Amino acid sequence: MDKLERSWYVLHTKSRFENVVNDGLIKKSFEVFLPKIKVRSRRRDRKAMIRIPLFPGYVFVKTDLNLLEHLEIVKTAGAVKLIGTKESPIPVSDHTVDSLKIMVATDHPVDTGTRLRKGDPVLVVAGPFAGVRGSFVRYHGRGRVLVDIEASGQYAGVEVQEEDIERLPQVLA
Repeated sequence: MDKLERSWYVLHTKSRFENVVNDGLIKKSFEVFLPKIKVRSRRRDRKAMIRIPLFPGYVFVKTDLNLLEHLEIVKTAGAVKLIGTKESPIPVSDHTVDSLKIMVATDHPVDTGTRLRKGDPVLVVAGPFAGVRGSFVRYHGRGRVLVDIEASGQYAGVEVQEEDIERLPQVLA
């Protein structure tokens, strides 16, 4: 039997479980990469710089996808699934992961490009509207966005800080 080739794959995690999954896979002796960037804390009472995942909800794991390893990866607490097609997960090139490692090793700002599209389901995670679920309407300038909440055919819109919302997976909307 041919030896399977080890490649990087993207592992989707539960919301805010990136560190738990990263630590769990390291304990299982997997090569894992959780790219993090420095940002100013969102908490009003602090001006500290904190490290957050560059891609919230995702970690990179290197594996040859043999059946036992695949099972150990997805059984890790907080892991959801390896990203790919119905047939199999799709590998990420070593060059891409190496480039990400270089980018996050610096203190220079990294723009993630996680722009929202009209209608994207979102959850307000901070501020006075924390806990509100709605749909993204538009960018409103100066870091503000407009979110619509639909109830019984009626709509109400709120304006919140862009950093206070999180995109929800389409199935949870």
